[in-house]
Amino acid sequence: MQPTRTVDEKQADASVRTVRRRAPLIGGIVAVVTAALLGFVIMGRFEGLPFAVDEQWAEEVFAMRGPVGDLFAYFMNALGGGVVGVFVIPVSTAVALLILRRPWAALYFIAASAASAGVVQVLKSAFGRARPEDMIVVSDFGSFPSGHVANAATIAVAVGVIVPRLWVWVLGALYTVLMAISRTYLGAHWFSDTVGGALVGVGVALVLWAIFAVPLERERLDWIDRVAARNAERAQAHVTPPRVPRVPRVPRVPRE
Repeated sequence: MQPTRTVDEKQADASVRTVRRRAPLIGGIVAVVTAALLGFVIMGRFEGLPFAVDEQWAEEVFAMRGPVGDLFAYFMNALGGGVVGVFVIPVSTAVALLILRRPWAALYFIAASAASAGVVQVLKSAFGRARPEDMIVVSDFGSFPSGHVANAATIAVAVGVIVPRLWVWVLGALYTVLMAISRTYLGAHWFSDTVGGALVGVGVALVLWAIFAVPLERERLDWIDRVAARNAERAQAHVTPPRVPRVPRVPRVPRE
């Protein structure tokens, strides 16, 4: 015989079942397809040559090159790619989520990061766009789309899904924009490459969100309940016991 479920548990299950997955699924597919179409336009119509906005943007960011800008751009280059961006950040984030008892969130983050990197490599191999000539870092072949920006956009969306707070989304968007600026500053990518990378990163994270939506939402609600219960226990443990009012002593009357 199954135990009787409380009203809160029934409402939580109803909330999980009504999670809307169609919007992120469609939005994610549209974003990835748009990135692919942009690549076809670049390579088909312009033979990989930059757009006018690419050249104008490159002139603007190259004019800002200096010691401070170089330090920032090299830091972002190490943060968004290589061993740090591809392995250290995803694995450490997944471990942290496992410690917080959010295995579905950890699986979603790892899957989104791996899928985003895979889509980027497929598109790089398919289009083979040459990188700008003024590049001041060493990088692999294939300029479109930007893998660093795709990774940043994937992280931004995935963390925003796991921790749905406005400030998290704002910081994620800012991180993605700064990564895009740093890639063009270093001459590793054209502006249109960063746009394609952002579309891939956002699109893949949204598609994976649609796939993992139900277990992610159930896990999130359970985690909120655990945190609320733990905070209540801590608050109760720190409550000062009420003072017992002192009863005034009645003086004894000596017996005669």
